[in-house]
Amino acid sequence: MEIRGRLLIVEDEKIALKNLLHILKKDGYEVTGASSGSAALALLEEQSFDVVLTDLKMEKVDGMQVLKKCRERSPDTEVIVITGFATPESAVEAMKRGAFYYIAKPFRLEEVRQVVGEAIEKTRLKRENRQLREQIESYEGKVKIITQDPQMLRLLEMARQVAPTDCNVLITGESGTGKELFARYLHYHSTRAEGPFLAVNCGAFSEQLLSNELFGHEKGAFTGAQALKKGLIESAAGGTLFLDEITEMSPAMQVKLLRVIQEREMMRLGGTQTVKADVRYIAATNRNMAEAAKDGSFRQDLYFRLNVVNLHIPPLCERNGDVALLSYFFLKKFAALMKKEVSEISGDAMAILENHDYPGNVRELENIIERGIAINNGNSIEVAHLPDNLRELSARTFKKKEGRIPSLEEQEKAYIRWVLNEVGGNQTAAAQLLGINRVSLWRKLKNYQLEPGSE
Repeated sequence: MEIRGRLLIVEDEKIALKNLLHILKKDGYEVTGASSGSAALALLEEQSFDVVLTDLKMEKVDGMQVLKKCRERSPDTEVIVITGFATPESAVEAMKRGAFYYIAKPFRLEEVRQVVGEAIEKTRLKRENRQLREQIESYEGKVKIITQDPQMLRLLEMARQVAPTDCNVLITGESGTGKELFARYLHYHSTRAEGPFLAVNCGAFSEQLLSNELFGHEKGAFTGAQALKKGLIESAAGGTLFLDEITEMSPAMQVKLLRVIQEREMMRLGGTQTVKADVRYIAATNRNMAEAAKDGSFRQDLYFRLNVVNLHIPPLCERNGDVALLSYFFLKKFAALMKKEVSEISGDAMAILENHDYPGNVRELENIIERGIAINNGNSIEVAHLPDNLRELSARTFKKKEGRIPSLEEQEKAYIRWVLNEVGGNQTAAAQLLGINRVSLWRKLKNYQLEPGSE
């Protein structure tokens, strides 16, 4: 049986300690018991735990001291305070000091099980967040492609193998997947890395302007041509030319480009002498180029010249684990640019981010994180910092994720979050809509770690 987590139970009542040890061991946790606060402090010096459940009132060393020790030695560990002398003041004090939850005796075992499960999940998320930040720190080099997805890692390996060969490459994929970033990656891993990397969007210019951009012109070639202008092909000598949206290039321009690639030389507009074109070509498109070549909208011979190696970048929604990794990469980037102390993404916010379909791919995720930091005055991106369309309750909230259907508890949490959002955070109005009293809603908010709204 897989261990669900490591627990430390601190309780000076022997029967209560024995019962908690027995129940939580049966639930699949690795459990250690301490019959005093002093014993707990010694254990915390030697071992690490995911969650600590501690009695509040104990002789010599009380639960608050255990809580303080946990916060100092293991910030990721969550602490649940249990007491038979519950007061609002002690509850507030425990929460201020960083307790995950406060349970009054006599407690229900189901309540303890639920709170422990949620604390374990929060600990897991905090450790994942830290690991993601550490993983981001490990990325080096001029061009960073942030991924842990197996198919992307295979693609990067192919790119590294192809990069030094100098052959032409066609990069395909939806808009926003990072085709230019891949082109730069190829360039900086090639033998041309010291040469220029120049890029042009073939769909952004008319045929005449694109011709001038690529081939340049001689002085006096046309009215207004007062000086010689080198085109991008000539300027990219010894380096790489990236032709984005290549399928938008006109048929006449396709003919001109084909000749340059074949002959490795070109002529400026108005010129009479050829110029060497020592360039590596990387082209990109978000269209099906093979189909375009078949139906005649793109020249087959040029297609074959460019498509020596094809790298197809999958959409973000198909990249396993990359949403979280990229989110933290953008978090670090924009927090530094905006000089803000935002360093975390809450579990609820990350769950929404990972469930989104991203029609705009990586570019859309980058915009979401940039916005979340721009409107943030705290240290964590929360659900409230996400765009409205992501926060709306929709079918995507309940779709299968990683092969499982969300539990009833997860769906209730999502529904409460949506209702609170609809009423502007007013708990009284939300409770009325949910058909429960305000105290029950408050308990659910605490259980689900949802932000309390305004009155």
